[in-house]
Amino acid sequence: MNIPMRTYLVTQGDRSRGRGTGSIVRAAIEGGVDIVQMREKHTSARERYELGKELRALTREADIPFVVNDRVDIAAAVDADGVHLGDDDLPVSVARDHLGEEAIIGRSVSTPEAASEAERAGADYLGVGAVFATDTKDVNEGEAEIGTETIAEIAETVDIPIVGIGGINADNATEVVNAGAAGVAVVTTITDADDPAAATQQLRQAVENGRTTV
Repeated sequence: MNIPMRTYLVTQGDRSRGRGTGSIVRAAIEGGVDIVQMREKHTSARERYELGKELRALTREADIPFVVNDRVDIAAAVDADGVHLGDDDLPVSVARDHLGEEAIIGRSVSTPEAASEAERAGADYLGVGAVFATDTKDVNEGEAEIGTETIAEIAETVDIPIVGIGGINADNATEVVNAGAAGVAVVTTITDADDPAAATQQLRQAVENGRTTV
């Protein structure tokens, strides 16, 4: 499955300065984002469903993939392209059974061992992190600031694309891609930016710089 992964936006409405997740996604699309994941863990299922319908319409019009964090049921309800799963979510195989063979299923990992297990389970891509320090997600000590060395180890271990996540911005994205990531996933770098479209463009350029120097 060929999934565009250079610039990956993970939404988080409480970081958008009151501008609304829909407006942030529109700006990111204008800036050339490749894929959007709806996270919004601090909202109700109903709110995520309503927002998911809006984001599904925006991403469909832009012809870019849209995935939902954790919730296989919401992904199915809004006709998302897939789901992104963590350790506490449904297994990859169960999500596949519910969403179908064509669904995009991502999995969060932080070690080569977990990466191999997720690949064997049928994940299409891996979100690897937290690469650097981040305050947008609670992570345990073993998953905090794993560094680009772990990115490189996991890239050598699996044959599916990986995206680095956690504390990534336009200043350090190049080194993440140099280490073997297909792209980078961010929250604050785009969502909290003065100009989310320009921030997306800058991030995309940093990723492209990493690709040309690999």
